[in-house]
Amino acid sequence: MKYNHNKNIVPLAKELRKNMTSEEKHLWYDFLRKYPIRFSRQKVIGNYIVDFYCAKANLVIELDGSHHGLEKETEKDEKRTEYIESLGLTVIRIPNYEIKDNFLYVCRYIDSLVEKSLRQQS
Repeated sequence: MKYNHNKNIVPLAKELRKNMTSEEKHLWYDFLRKYPIRFSRQKVIGNYIVDFYCAKANLVIELDGSHHGLEKETEKDEKRTEYIESLGLTVIRIPNYEIKDNFLYVCRYIDSLVEKSLRQQS
């Protein structure tokens, strides 16, 4: 499904693809890039750029650094998640430390969510 997106932030999304965080690189290059179901990175949805997006599973993955625990950021994250979920997408938030400390668990978790979504659609 195609979602309206703000064309003005497409250049920023491209820049973010070039300058991913180490955790984003790890998840992308070591798991999602070769995942059997296609994922996109730094995808523009509405006025937001999501870290990873799987159209077939209606799934958005957001990696959160330590600044996401701040009250101001939490409010922005909640608003962003509410909007994205209003489009029928599932949003999961994964703290960066989980990518570093529990990478295999994170991969299994993502895989289980994709499988669940695909089963529900069929």
